[in-house]
Amino acid sequence: MKQELESRMDTKADTPHNPHFDHGAIETDAVIVGAGPVGLFQVFELGLLEIKAHVIDSLPVVGGQCVELYPDKPIYDIPAVPVCTGQELTDNLLKQIEPFGATYHLNQEVTLVHKREDGRFNLETSLGTRFVTKTIFIAAGVGSFQPRTLKVEGIEQFEGTQLAYRVKNPEQYEGKDIVICGGGDSALDWVLHFAGKANSVVLVHRREEFRAAPASVAKMKELCDNMEAQLLIGQVTGFESKDEKLSEIKVTGADGVTRRLPLDNLLVFYGLSPKLGPIAEWGLDIERKQLKVDTEKFETNIPGIFAVGDINTYPGKKKLILSGFHEAALAAFGAAPYIFPEKKIHMQYTTTSPKLHKILGVETPVFD
Repeated sequence: MKQELESRMDTKADTPHNPHFDHGAIETDAVIVGAGPVGLFQVFELGLLEIKAHVIDSLPVVGGQCVELYPDKPIYDIPAVPVCTGQELTDNLLKQIEPFGATYHLNQEVTLVHKREDGRFNLETSLGTRFVTKTIFIAAGVGSFQPRTLKVEGIEQFEGTQLAYRVKNPEQYEGKDIVICGGGDSALDWVLHFAGKANSVVLVHRREEFRAAPASVAKMKELCDNMEAQLLIGQVTGFESKDEKLSEIKVTGADGVTRRLPLDNLLVFYGLSPKLGPIAEWGLDIERKQLKVDTEKFETNIPGIFAVGDINTYPGKKKLILSGFHEAALAAFGAAPYIFPEKKIHMQYTTTSPKLHKILGVETPVFD
């Protein structure tokens, strides 16, 4: 399989140069796919070697799974940090990599990777952003996150008009009759936000227990007690439409009774599902939806493409953030020869190196 994939990539490399692609493309030394903690630390390790990176992520904010799934939950296994939340870890990483001026391209995913005759890669995103890069670092966690959708046949026709899985413009829901589905932090947060702003807010959840912060659950129940919101236990099992618009949904409770809820908008927050997505089509060696790498440079079967963090696999692999940090360091050194082929890379320490102090924008300490 590996030889077959390499052969496919070589065939692509023989494709004639496409000058149209180069027009408007960003030329860079490194593109990092994924803005989670490992992707952010990859910026740092590359920065120490004076390699500037562009970072792409399918989510609208940096932080990856840590911020999207558990921003307020404690993490206990970051070295020298007894405890921090996912959001705090992300904030600290962003502060750490400030000196390196990474450029972020959010809310888009990579749709095309093409090996060029000159050894570099053409890379394009779902928003049409184009790059010509010497190296690629895939730090996409377990893949791009896609919203878990509502499994009701036919309801997808209203997606983008009345059905949404993310709130992009809160003002558009003011004065409307809104139904919110879900039992996590996102669902509860939007119930609290829209109470008093929307004409009506109904929360639909399949059970009495919630995965959200206790304070949010308590506040939601208080709103229900005050008739400012409504909670309905059950699952959406159908819908009705009128004049090609979603007019009501059907919610079936544990008692078997189906109730009808008229609405203007339906917001669904069932969490996010990781998908390998377009990465599966890049010609990389894949094992159980993970990218096979070596343990010297964490390079994939395609020279110049590296994979770090939860998306890679190798003998003894452990899916830990601290493991991803180690992989990012070795991947940066492994990539340096592609970026500086004539330059010998020396190992330096941030504790003592005046050059690294200059790069980091800190003063070199003077010891008596």
